[in-house]
Amino acid sequence: MIARSDFAAIAQWVTPNAKVLDLGCGDGSLLKYLAETRNIRGYGIEIADANVLACVEKNVNVIQMDLEAGLSGFESQSFDFVILSQTLQAMHHIEQLVAEILRVGKHGIVTIPNFGYWRHRLQVLGGHMPVSKDLPYQWYDTPNIHFCTFADFETFCRDHGVQMLERHIMCDGASVTVLPNLFGKLAVYRLERRAPD
Repeated sequence: MIARSDFAAIAQWVTPNAKVLDLGCGDGSLLKYLAETRNIRGYGIEIADANVLACVEKNVNVIQMDLEAGLSGFESQSFDFVILSQTLQAMHHIEQLVAEILRVGKHGIVTIPNFGYWRHRLQVLGGHMPVSKDLPYQWYDTPNIHFCTFADFETFCRDHGVQMLERHIMCDGASVTVLPNLFGKLAVYRLERRAPD
């Protein structure tokens, strides 16, 4: 199995034998990777029939449901980690979903693409919506409805009582430390609910 570049970054924060919920788990590749590398007990949530079938074929536990309906079927703090990998930008109710991630999980891990990456900015300056390996859709068929940069997401976290414990910013699998909002393509954040003052 060829792992996406963010899989290793996510795995470094997941403790061995943890209980993990992967929201929008796709074909189950991340959960399978975490089971193999961190010995996790994992469950995925996915809506697409083909992806649910792919999860079953990988022996990944999956529940078919719509994330937009919320996570009311899960008890608070019932998972060690709740992961949302490259799905946030396609959700309608981001505030509600992030709150639910931090209710259901002791920690949240969120991976987002950066619409502010310098090559994307050049495409916009050239009069076109960005298309890249990390954003492979044309404007008319994209599932993405919320276009944000890393700076936008970090402001959202500060404004919504979300504490960013760690972040790992990458470009083509390599770490980015200089001007990350300009040179980073993908960021992985480890989050928890901020304690009340």
